[in-house]
Amino acid sequence: MATIDISKAHSLPLAEAKTKAEELAKGMQSRLGLDYKWEGDTIHFHAPSGTAKGTKGEVAVTDKAVRVTVDLPFMLRVMKGTIEEKINDQLKKIL
Repeated sequence: MATIDISKAHSLPLAEAKTKAEELAKGMQSRLGLDYKWEGDTIHFHAPSGTAKGTKGEVAVTDKAVRVTVDLPFMLRVMKGTIEEKINDQLKKIL
């Protein structure tokens, strides 16, 4: 079960929403060392090393919303609130 599950509605065309989701993924990659790949309209990500090691999740894009789910490793669960806040802030910026 995901420890973080955030959905944000948007009114963008699907292609533009996917471009924005890619921006989000690139930001996570540069700040946290996450690896990601697209499968259809969903970005799957994980952190093989670094401070976020063990974190995994996905960014699913539809024509109406972007949904971010994140499974945090045990050691990062104490920071769940802070991480949720940062994800919400980023979604507000990009959408």
